[in-house]
Order: sequence, then C-alpha cells, then structure tokens
Amino acid sequence: MLVLAIDRALEHRRLRGEVARLREVAAGPASTSSLVGESAAMREVEQLIERVAASDATVLVTGESGTGKELVARAIHARSPRRDGPLVTVNCAALPEALLESELFGHVKGAFTDARTARPGLFAQAAGGSLFLDEIGELPLALQPKLLRALQDRVVRPVGGDREVEVDVRIIAATNRELATLVAERAFREDLYYRLDVIRVELPPLRARDNDVLLLAQHFLVRSARRAHKAIDGFSPAAARQLLAYSWPGNVRELQNCIERAVALARYATISVEDLPDRVRAPATRPDPVASDDLADLPTMEEVERRYIARVMAAVGGNKASAARILGYDRTTLYRKLDRYRGNS
Repeated sequence: MLVLAIDRALEHRRLRGEVARLREVAAGPASTSSLVGESAAMREVEQLIERVAASDATVLVTGESGTGKELVARAIHARSPRRDGPLVTVNCAALPEALLESELFGHVKGAFTDARTARPGLFAQAAGGSLFLDEIGELPLALQPKLLRALQDRVVRPVGGDREVEVDVRIIAATNRELATLVAERAFREDLYYRLDVIRVELPPLRARDNDVLLLAQHFLVRSARRAHKAIDGFSPAAARQLLAYSWPGNVRELQNCIERAVALARYATISVEDLPDRVRAPATRPDPVASDDLADLPTMEEVERRYIARVMAAVGGNKASAARILGYDRTTLYRKLDRYRGNS
C-alpha cells in the first residue's frame, strides 16, 4: 500500500508539472500552422507538410473522422506559394449530385430551371489558390470523369456550357475511407484514385498521439475559456489523468467538444473530473494483453519492452538519464532502443 501511495503521489506531481508546462506552451506565440502536437507522429506530419507545400502536386489527406484533415489542408495552403490566393472548401458528401456538379464546375444561364444567371463554380472561385475536396470518397461516380478531366487537363466545362474553361488551382482532397477498397468495389474510378493519391498525408488517430492529448486539451481550453469569458487556466491532476486514460474514438474533434463542455460547466479556475463527460470520467478499462489467454492477443517481447520504455519515459518527463537508471540500461543502449522504436512507431 505504501508503494502504491508513493507511486500515486509521484504520478500526481508529474501530471501537475506537465499541466503547468502545457499551460505555458499554449500561452506562447501561435505557430505558422493551426496544427497542434509534439508527438513523433505529428512531427512527421509537420515535416511532410513542409516538404509538399512548396509544390503544386495534388495531395490526398487520409485519416479517421475527427483527426483534423481540414487543418492539414489549411496548413499546406498557408505555407504554399498560393497562400495569397483563396482556399475554397467543399464537402462532397454534403450536396446532392445535381447541385454538387454545379457547385464544382459552375453553370451557364439557362442550364436548368433556376439558372437565371451564369455562375462560376468552385474551381473558378479557387483560381490562383487551392481547392479542398473533403470526403472525396463520397463523390458520385457520374461526376468522377469530369473531376478526372479537371485534374488532368486543368479545364472544366460548366453545366450547360459548350466550351471548356482553363483553371489554375491546386487540389487537396481528404477521405476517412480507403479509396483503394472503393476502387476494388467499383465505387471509385481507379484512374481518378491515382490522380488524387500523388502525395499522401496520413493523419494518426489521437489514441496514437498520447503525448498530444494534454497539449491539445490545453489549446482548446484557452480558446473555449476566452470565448466564454471565463478565467479558467488549466486542469486538475485527476482530470488530466482521466483525459490520458480515455481512448478518444472520436479523435481530436471529440476532445475539442469535451473541453468546450467542461469549460461551460466549470465553476472554478481549474477543470476538475466532475466537469468531464461521464464516458471520460469512467473510461472502459483497457485490457492488459499480457494477461490474455488468447494467443493472438499476446504481444512480442519487443512490443512489451517498447511500451514499458515509453511508460518510464513519460513518468520521468523525458529525462533520459533518469529513465536509463530505472530501466537498468546505459545511456547508449537507451538511445539505441529509443531510435529503433521511434522508427517502428
């Protein structure tokens, strides 16, 4: 019991220090991108964005719903030579097929009953900038050849028109579905898939970004408290512990909604456990794979070691010298293992 009490106290102290550190980070100057994250997975995303932004190549952003794909599109546009041009966004799943065609490509006067005047489409409106096609996997099959033509030849034909119009636009598309699977199911054109999947930016789910949960939570807290005109500046260690324990199936969007709710309900200067939603206050206990009787669930020794090293590193706040002492490694061995597991993550 004494050991458990000591462990609990150390964890409490570590979380209190981490919350204080993240409060300072969130209060610092805004970055050039709206992406927030310190995890290795997000650092890789940031590095890829920096590399692709300067080109005009088509980008396909993939990831689960709620991971922030539109933020990636905005970051790419903001860092590109087209930054002074417009970023036009359309959700391909939000409009019926007939309306979506007119929205994308425009129409001429008299093209249909309500077309009293000619109207430029989103391709034309995005001239000199970027066009973000969200939920591209939901694009109707009948419109896919027309989009393919626009991507290949940089021309569009307005609905009801008899001539094509040149367009100067960079395409960024996003999907939470696997387009290759849709191609196999004949729900998506293979040639369009390859035209879209030139450079892929894959966003990790929040559960794979444990180091970012509290940083994102503090970021959302600052914004929500400012909008609500409330003097709330952080989380209690117990609330931080619950945020870390939850698996966030709804990803960053779910975390943002959770923090907005907590700020609305909070009565004090610190978010407490009572301010969090029920599902976060009492998350389902994650099963320990090592205790499983199912051979398919048992991890390799390398995976067990990777998880334990990550846990120790988190407990000591990233101090490699302290982690090496606890693990019984010399520093060279620890550095080598960290490099290997970082490459496999």
